Amino acid sequence: QVHLVESGGGLVQAGGSLRVSCVVSGLPFNRCSKGWFRQAPGKEREFVAAISWGGALTYYGDSVKGRFTISGDGAKNTVYLQMNSLKPEDTARYYCATTFGGDLRRATTYTDWGQGTQVSVFS
Repeated sequence: QVHLVESGGGLVQAGGSLRVSCVVSGLPFNRCSKGWFRQAPGKEREFVAAISWGGALTYYGDSVKGRFTISGDGAKNTVYLQMNSLKPEDTARYYCATTFGGDLRRATTYTDWGQGTQVSVFS
C-alpha cells in the first residue's frame, strides 16, 4: 500500500525559509517521479515543483522559480521542497505526489497523493 506523508509546514514570516518533506513508502522511490503541488482556499491546485525518477531533471512553476528547490533522498525515501524568500501568496496546503510517467506539471498525471502540510506566510 502506497503512503505519502508530508511534514515540516508551519507559520513563517515573509522573507523567511521553510523546508517541507514527504516520506514515500509502498513503491520504488527511485523509479517514480515526484511532485509538489499547493492549494489555497478557493483556488485550484497549482503545480509547484517536480523531480524526475532519476533525479536528473527538475521542473518549477513560474511563481516559485528561483526561490524553491526540490530534491530527493533515495536512502530515506524522502522528497524535499526547500522554500526560500517566502511570500504571503505562498500560503497554501502543500501536497506531494508520485507518478511513473506523464507530464509532471499536470496534477492528473499523479496517481498517489499525501494529505498535505499547511504553510502560512505572514507579512
